[in-house]
Amino acid sequence: MSASKILVTGADGFIGSHLTEMLVRDGYDVRAFVMYNSLNSWGWLDKAPKEVLSELEIFAGDIRDPHGIEEAMKGVDVVLHLAALIAIPFSYHSPDAYVQTNVTGTLNVLQAARRLGTSRIVCTSTSETYGTAQFVPITEDHPLNAQSPYAATKVGADQMALSFHRSFETPVTILRPFNTYGPRQSARAVIPTVIGQIAAGDRLIKLGSLAPTRDFTYVGDTARGFIQAMQSDAAVGQVTNIGSGFEISIADTVAAIAEAMGVEVEVVQDPARLRPIDSEVERLFAGTDKARTLFGWAPEFGGRDGFLRGLVATAEWFGDPANLSVYKTDRYNI
Repeated sequence: MSASKILVTGADGFIGSHLTEMLVRDGYDVRAFVMYNSLNSWGWLDKAPKEVLSELEIFAGDIRDPHGIEEAMKGVDVVLHLAALIAIPFSYHSPDAYVQTNVTGTLNVLQAARRLGTSRIVCTSTSETYGTAQFVPITEDHPLNAQSPYAATKVGADQMALSFHRSFETPVTILRPFNTYGPRQSARAVIPTVIGQIAAGDRLIKLGSLAPTRDFTYVGDTARGFIQAMQSDAAVGQVTNIGSGFEISIADTVAAIAEAMGVEVEVVQDPARLRPIDSEVERLFAGTDKARTLFGWAPEFGGRDGFLRGLVATAEWFGDPANLSVYKTDRYNI
């Protein structure tokens, strides 16, 4: 489909900022929905190149506010909905906030889309909705099994979106990325946690469980997946995984990062970083045949070689003192 104006919710965040920049560079007319705050911070978009910022329209609001999101969606053809609370440990502490942001926030987008006649909505899901893999690769037919309050709210948001498609023919696509990583990622995630500690000079790395496996997807690939899904009429009403096609344990990820950064490290287990036993997702490995069929999904950073290239690019970004200074590498970030 052709889109004359696109709204990106969560444009101030990790994936959202990369996606917003990519859309602008691809020539799209973009309105960036950022979280209102008294500092007038636009999150990671504050650090976007001037040539990108000059082409952006910024709308500051709160995804939990139905009136604000409807105002932001006026005159928009497509909504790429990424605004969410995503940290799993914080969802143990404040599940109400996750319901309000992830479920009600998504409902606000869907209701506004019905009223305004929005042409396409792409909602962001997560591989966490599957829980520990019951079979691999994990296809879209895998049972949903939320193992954290965060995952439960994402299941709820996905089902709300699909219900609007079935009930009202709302043109919704659900994109389900697996474990995105790259520059600008929050230190709550494992890869920036390890890279940040190493870049700060630490060689004794504090982590939680090392046994789980993940399918890590470089942020540039994830951003391109959103654009491909947006452009695909066949993806409407569908849930579609995107991933790298490569499974690796957390322990082997640490070793790969150390190799990419040319250092030797030792890992110590920090009990504060462990999830409750039944909440830990032990295995994730994406099946992406559906995405390949619907919109030609082919990650640039796929497989082991792609993962190592992505780690090098991420480590180089964190190695810049101006970037590293944003992070509190000596603290556990939930």
